[in-house]
Amino acid sequence: MTVRTRGARGRRPLKKHCHLAAHFPGVNNTTVWSDPRSRSQIDFSSFEHLARTAERGLFDFFFLAEGLRLREHKGRIHDLDVVGRPESLTVLNALAGVTEHLGLAATVNATFNEPYELARRLATLDHLSGGRAAWNVVTSSDAFTGENFRRGGFLDRADRYTRAAEFVGLARKLWDSWTPDGVPRPFAHRGQHFDIAGEFTVPRSPQGHPVVIQAGDSAEGREFAASTADVVFTRHGTLEAGRSFYGDVKRRLEKYGRNPDDLKIMPGVTVVLGDTAAEAQERAAEIRRQQVSPQNAILALEQIWGVDLSAYDPDGPLPEIDPVADSAITQGRTRRGDTVAIAEKWRALSKEKGLSIRQTVIEAGGRQSFIGTPEAVAAELDEYVQKDAADGFILQPLITPVGLDEFVDRVVPLLQERGAFRTEYQGLTLRSHLGLPDPVPSVSA
Repeated sequence: MTVRTRGARGRRPLKKHCHLAAHFPGVNNTTVWSDPRSRSQIDFSSFEHLARTAERGLFDFFFLAEGLRLREHKGRIHDLDVVGRPESLTVLNALAGVTEHLGLAATVNATFNEPYELARRLATLDHLSGGRAAWNVVTSSDAFTGENFRRGGFLDRADRYTRAAEFVGLARKLWDSWTPDGVPRPFAHRGQHFDIAGEFTVPRSPQGHPVVIQAGDSAEGREFAASTADVVFTRHGTLEAGRSFYGDVKRRLEKYGRNPDDLKIMPGVTVVLGDTAAEAQERAAEIRRQQVSPQNAILALEQIWGVDLSAYDPDGPLPEIDPVADSAITQGRTRRGDTVAIAEKWRALSKEKGLSIRQTVIEAGGRQSFIGTPEAVAAELDEYVQKDAADGFILQPLITPVGLDEFVDRVVPLLQERGAFRTEYQGLTLRSHLGLPDPVPSVSA
């Protein structure tokens, strides 16, 4: 399963190239806001700096998350998290004017948007950027977010992917409703979730369809990715876990008439560098201590246990009480799976290593990280790609907005020396960066 160059599908390069993307930091406790270099998550200069750095590093795309409601914890705005999230497509349209090659990916919810309007906005970004637009498709089933919308909470959880699949298919139908030579054609669609007809107002865009990204690890999510997505945003903590996910999703493509290279798998990762391995480990440990403050440690525990634990000492032992299932103590944040099982895992870890609450959260809650010298990190990233554990990575910097600078300056040149990363952009569109096929226009709308 290799990356194939545009216009030469079927040719196998001597070595797979690694794809790289940059995620704008700001949510959860990944970002180290206490660092004096941290700046605003709203000011345009922060977006511009990270995007320009990613383009200087020849990255495939720049990725923005989305939030449709400020998160709450115990009935209050969660001020340990980022407070204030600009609308993604507006930001990316501005970034299109200060970048030339970098792909621009927006996370947009398929539950609380409508296909015609969103298809127009994405097609507009694709035109303004010269074919660099991407859409990260997410869904929502919670009534808390839905309170901001007229039909709040209307969608059953089981219907998330059926609506999203119909939504994406309909958006592609709208993008195909103009012929490549610029002739508009009427469209009509009647399905389970949407019943619309008319004429689309935006001509076919430079790359035909914006690239579709999907995040999710469930069986439903994997099937949705195999049938619909161009890129999968995931995370796995080990090489073997990554290879298992990679092989499972790639095998699902055949039933949809797709080739393995038609879908790129890109885990979200963090990177910590040092001049020596020991220095890198020391920096990583200090970063985790900064990310997991005493307040954040109790917050993380409350999200698992589902009850108020403010009376507990972050430097003391874990609670002996059992978690409360289906707790609503935190609103606007994705539930972390089987909380009872997670609590038992944390208890076992704490008992085995004699860890306090804060120490347990630090050890158990870290994202997948590559920690080491620039040479070691470059080698490990390359290994993941060559051994089919990933097609590339979405880097999640730890500092806004300068957290990508060191990676671009110290690791990218080493990947290039290994023959594992491009030395210049070869094409103009995001699809060309990713080695994805151009969509074939449908015969009729």
